[in-house]
Amino acid sequence: MRIVIFGSSGMVGQGALRECLRDPEIEQVVSIVRAPTGTTHEKLREIVRKNFLDFTPIESQLTGLNACLYCLGVTSSGTSEESYTRITCEFTIAAANTLLKLNPEISFVFVSATGADSTERGSTMWARVKGKTENALLAMPFRSVYVFRPAMIQPLDGIKSKTKSYRIVYGLVAPFLSAARHFWPNYISTTHELGKALLAAAKRGTEKRTIEAGQIRELLELLPDSARNHS
Repeated sequence: MRIVIFGSSGMVGQGALRECLRDPEIEQVVSIVRAPTGTTHEKLREIVRKNFLDFTPIESQLTGLNACLYCLGVTSSGTSEESYTRITCEFTIAAANTLLKLNPEISFVFVSATGADSTERGSTMWARVKGKTENALLAMPFRSVYVFRPAMIQPLDGIKSKTKSYRIVYGLVAPFLSAARHFWPNYISTTHELGKALLAAAKRGTEKRTIEAGQIRELLELLPDSARNHS
């Protein structure tokens, strides 16, 4: 199986990439990034692309793919609606259109967030844009489309957020997250769990097209023991 990942340098993307590289069923991972990450692996092919609105120059490298894990994201804090929409929605749809044209049978897994506004009419800017992106993807004729809406994410395995404010917050709350998971296990996902769940959706599908935070662990519990424990 060949998978393409967008946003593999971010916190969620790092978790997804780690699980893909460790999964024996994954033959190759194509990672589309805006700057070199320095990550190397025999399965990994990293492609640096500055323009995420036009993938025409690299189309020849985006064929023969079975699934896409789209983990690219940006904080809405301090970001204008125009910029947030371009990165969150326009980049995503440009990638989706390109992949669908080149790989008609591909599945698409999109990382959104808890609180995304499917009506696209709410007062919260980021939620409207996330909802608009979700709706556009769900209407596209992929083999399958899955939207994940995680809530709090606990980074493991040395993974860190690229956003400075997030790194500060995670540094402060890290000692409490593991304990908090005992009280709110359905609303705090680790990067390991989320990466594995995204990959499971790409490989095996799910009953639901939109997976809320509380359903991520449920999805993992349905996996065969070999798939759940290989890493």
